[in-house]
Amino acid sequence: MLETIAYAAAILAVVVGTLFSIVGIIGLVRLPDVYTRLHAAGKVSTFGVALLAVAAVLAVPYAWSRGLLLIVLVLLAGPVVSHVIGSVAYRTGVPMRGAVRDDLAGRISPASRDAVRAMHEQEQV
Repeated sequence: MLETIAYAAAILAVVVGTLFSIVGIIGLVRLPDVYTRLHAAGKVSTFGVALLAVAAVLAVPYAWSRGLLLIVLVLLAGPVVSHVIGSVAYRTGVPMRGAVRDDLAGRISPASRDAVRAMHEQEQV
C-alpha cells in the first residue's frame, strides 16, 4: 500500500516537474531578452529538476540521501548561477528590451563595465 502511494507521488512529481521544464523551455524560446529568459530558465527549470529528483527519491527509496543532496544543491546553485549570468550580461551592456525602469543605471561604473569587456575580449583571443 505504501509503495503504491510512493509510486503515485513519484508519477505526479514527474508530471509536474516535466511541465515546469516545458514551461521553462517555452519561456527560453519565446521571451525577448536575456534577463527574462534567465528568469524562465533559472526559476522554472530549477523547480522542474528538483521535482524530478523528488520523483527519483520516491521511486528508489534507498537512494534518498543522494537525492536530497542533489535537490538542495540545485535549489542553492540555480538562482545563484542565474544571478551571476544576469549580472555579467548587465555589466557588459546587453540591452533590456522594453525596460520601464533601470534601478542599476547609476550604480555600475563605466570602468567596471570596461573591465568586464576587456576580460571577455582577452578570453576570446
